[in-house]
Amino acid sequence: QVQLVESGGGSVTPGGSIRLSCTASGAGFDFSSNAMSWVRQAPGKGLEWITSLTADGSYGKTLDSLKSRFTMSRDNAEKKLYLQMNNLRVEDTAMYYCAEGWGKGGTRGPGTQVTVSS
Repeated sequence: QVQLVESGGGSVTPGGSIRLSCTASGAGFDFSSNAMSWVRQAPGKGLEWITSLTADGSYGKTLDSLKSRFTMSRDNAEKKLYLQMNNLRVEDTAMYYCAEGWGKGGTRGPGTQVTVSS
C-alpha cells in the first residue's frame, strides 16, 4: 500500500508562486508504474481534481481553468511528485493532496495547506 506525504505549502500573497512536493513510499507500491494526481479541497467545498500525469510522465491533463498556472511533474527515481503553482489567487486557498492513480479517487496523503491572501 502506498503512503504519500505532501510538503511545501504555506502562505503567499496574490500573484505569488508555490511549489508543492509529494513523496511516495510503501512496500509493494511501484511508483514508476502508477499514474498520479493532485487534488485540493477549499474550505466548505468538495474535493476538486487538479491534474493527473501518466506513470512515465509523458501525458498529463489539467483542469482547464488551472492549466495556464499549474504544472505537475514527477521524478520516478526519487518517487516524488511536484505541483508548480504560479500567479496564485485567493480562490486557490485550499488543502492540497497528492493522490494515487488518475483522478481524485485514489489514496491521498494528509495534505499541505496553501493560503493565498493579501
